[in-house]
Amino acid sequence: MIAFVKGTIEDITEDNVVVDTGNIGYNIKISATTASLLPGIGEKIKLYTYTCVREDQFSLYGFLTRDDLEIFKRLITVNGIGPKGGLAILSVMSADALRFAILSGDSAAIAKAPGIGKKTAERVILDLKDKISIEDTFVHKEIQSFDVGSSGADGHARNEAVEALTALGYSASDALQAVKAVKATDDMDVETILKLALKNMF
Repeated sequence: MIAFVKGTIEDITEDNVVVDTGNIGYNIKISATTASLLPGIGEKIKLYTYTCVREDQFSLYGFLTRDDLEIFKRLITVNGIGPKGGLAILSVMSADALRFAILSGDSAAIAKAPGIGKKTAERVILDLKDKISIEDTFVHKEIQSFDVGSSGADGHARNEAVEALTALGYSASDALQAVKAVKATDDMDVETILKLALKNMF
């Protein structure tokens, strides 16, 4: 309903920010992580928003990036994870860290969120694991961001190296971290990156 809110910060708390868009102040619910990253009162801000409409309330949930918004929208599709639970999880881990946890089956990391028990964390992994893969956009984004200005070929080689490691039985999280640690150059092929990444696994 409301794609984003852009304006001046009037007030900030651990779970809410008031944004003045010009004679109208919007109360927007945020995660603790988002609150810690916001500029000070009086500064300009743009938040991507999710609108929650219920019989007794109309609430806005705000995020600094579209990526955070998208993972939040996926989280709240899980039975037992409402908007409050989604913000709780994103208060203890970033969107990328959550994806790592889902891919590697790390329910303990997700269960660190207030109000999220082990069973609920396991449900998050069960429901979302098939919706997040090595080919998903977050992996592509991570691979392309290893080195500023890296070529598309370099990114493709890294992606194949991650896939090869997972095929060997390593978790997606460990594989991606190992490939990230490789200081690759544009002329490196998949085999070279894979060999260097394997050294990082030990």
